[in-house]
Amino acid sequence: MGQNLVREIREQLLMSKAELARKAGVSPLTIDRIEKGKSCRMETKRKIILALGYKLSNKDKIFPEN
Repeated sequence: MGQNLVREIREQLLMSKAELARKAGVSPLTIDRIEKGKSCRMETKRKIILALGYKLSNKDKIFPEN
């Protein structure tokens, strides 16, 4: 299970899972699974990175490759 910083960053932004899901155009269940370290498609990662207000070049900060 890969660890990522999605939850940490989301909480720093005082953003709910539902809000992040809406901004990213994915389901809250998807956000939940990603925060638990489940893998997801690159496209989904891109949507989440942008929804968190980061540039795609920061991908490795949010989703470090294990």
